[in-house]
Amino acid sequence: MTNGPSRFGLPRDNGNGAGTPRPPDDGGRGDGDDGGEDEEITLSIKGVRARQSPDREGEVEVELDTTRGTITLDMTVAEGSTGVAVFLGGAGGGSTGPANEVYVRAGHMLVPRGITSVRVRYRDAGEWEECLADTLGACSFLKGIGAQQIVLVGHSFGGAIAIKAAEMSPMATAVCSMSTQRFGTFEVEQLGKPLLLIHGSKDEVLDKAASEDVFERAKDPKRLVILPGGTHSLKEHPEEVYDLLMDFISANLQSGGAKA
Repeated sequence: MTNGPSRFGLPRDNGNGAGTPRPPDDGGRGDGDDGGEDEEITLSIKGVRARQSPDREGEVEVELDTTRGTITLDMTVAEGSTGVAVFLGGAGGGSTGPANEVYVRAGHMLVPRGITSVRVRYRDAGEWEECLADTLGACSFLKGIGAQQIVLVGHSFGGAIAIKAAEMSPMATAVCSMSTQRFGTFEVEQLGKPLLLIHGSKDEVLDKAASEDVFERAKDPKRLVILPGGTHSLKEHPEEVYDLLMDFISANLQSGGAKA
């Protein structure tokens, strides 16, 4: 598995634009320094290493050697597929997902549907610009190996990363954001792609008002699901979260991205 050099840039937020300082307890460390000029973060992929996962059967561990460090991807590969689900964790850096490791479960079950999945391990978890660069770097790598469509799925901090990355990547056909934070979603009206929001009614970390606010500002097609009694991890509703993700990912890859 090889991939040629890939380069892109994104503006670093130093408190001057979309980087309006986040509200207290809104997750992540993305508000940047006060003042100063915006500078551009650039990331180039210099090389790729791949091996069978030492931890999980049926997965491939891919290391992207970049100009900003090594990005690690855990992949379940559907041979010949051009549609990929990209899963993003929260500010703590976990990559297996909420709702009892739903990313791992969904990733393996998407293979029979002809869909590859990727779990992104952040280089610097919780740092907004770096995690966004990791996500876009993963998308660039996937394009280089033949992917044509991507559905981005994120939880908490990663939910906002998923929304922003979907705004920026032409490959993204849809995005699902679970237990999302507000920071990073300030331009969600520019998304223009199907959006699924999932939140627990008893989220103790980020109130469901965050997803309700994103939903109000987003354009159609969009859907908001509030799970009764669900906490931030959504562990109370593993089956419902799994079903929602599987249906959403399948519909928006196989149909070219049209359903929320």
